[in-house]
Amino acid sequence: MKKEVKKKIILSGEEKVNVLSIDVEDYYHVAAFEKHVRFEDWDKFESRVERNTRHLLELLSQGNIKATFFFLGWVAEKNKSLVREVKSQGHEIGCHSFSHKMIFTQQREEFKKDIERSKSILEDLIGEKVIGYRAPTYSITKDSLWALDVLIEMGFQYDSSIFPIFHDRYGIPDFPRSPHFINREGFGRILEFPLSTIKILNQNIPIAGGGYFRIFPYKLIRFGIRKINLVENESAIIYLHPWEFDPDQPRINGSFLSKFRHYINLQNTKKRFCRLIKDFKFTSFENIIKIYKY
Repeated sequence: MKKEVKKKIILSGEEKVNVLSIDVEDYYHVAAFEKHVRFEDWDKFESRVERNTRHLLELLSQGNIKATFFFLGWVAEKNKSLVREVKSQGHEIGCHSFSHKMIFTQQREEFKKDIERSKSILEDLIGEKVIGYRAPTYSITKDSLWALDVLIEMGFQYDSSIFPIFHDRYGIPDFPRSPHFINREGFGRILEFPLSTIKILNQNIPIAGGGYFRIFPYKLIRFGIRKINLVENESAIIYLHPWEFDPDQPRINGSFLSKFRHYINLQNTKKRFCRLIKDFKFTSFENIIKIYKY
C-alpha cells in the first residue's frame, strides 16, 4: 500500500472547515448488540431512525450546515422519503453498506453484493452517483484492505472507514492520520479520510465522534479539533449517529462493555453537538474533496 503525497487543505478565511458525517442506522443495528439482535429480526424492533434523523436535520438547518449522511441500505429501502429529504436539503448521501455486517467477517463476493445492493438503492433514490463509503464499525482493517479494491472497482471516489487507533474490534494504529490517496496495485486509487485522532504521548487518541464524543470531556474534543486545524493544517473528520440523540431509545441486552459504549451520556449528545457546531465550521465530504486533485 503506497501513500501518495496529499494536497494540503488550505481553505479561504481564517477558520478551517471540518467534515461532519452522520452514519444513518437505528439503535438496534449496531455491532455491539449483534449477538442479541439478528438481522432477520430487525423488522421486529421499533424504528426510531426517521424521527431522530429529522431532528438532526433541524439542528443542521438552524446552523446552515451541510453534512454527509452515510445511509445503511436497509434503512434507505424502508425510509425512501427520508433519503430524498436529506438530499433535498443539500446534504451528501453516502453508502454505509446494506446489512451493517463487519467487512472482515465477509468474503469478497459477499461484501461486493452487499455494497452493490445498497449503492443501487441510494442512487435510484437520489438520481445521481454515490461516491463515498463508510464501513460498518470502521471494519476496514489490515486484514480487510482488499475492500478498498472493491470500492475502487465500483466507482467510489473516497472512503472514510479506517480508524488509526488500537481497539478490540477495529483500527490500524500505524495508519497515516491525515487524508491521502491510497494506490491499490491493479485497481487504481481511492482518497481515504481516516477518522480524526490527536497524538498524545505518542499514542493516537480518538476525538472523531460517537462514543468518544460522549465519553471524553468536551474541552478535549475542542482542543483536538483546534490542534488538527491550526497546528496540522487539516480538516477534522467527525461522525455521529441519529440514535445518539435519542436517550429514550429502547434498551437492548448485551455485555456490560457494549451497553456502556452505547448508552453512556446519550442525554448530553444534543447539548454537546450544539456547542460543537457553534465552535467550528463543518461541511460535507463532497465539498472537501474538491480541494484534492483527483
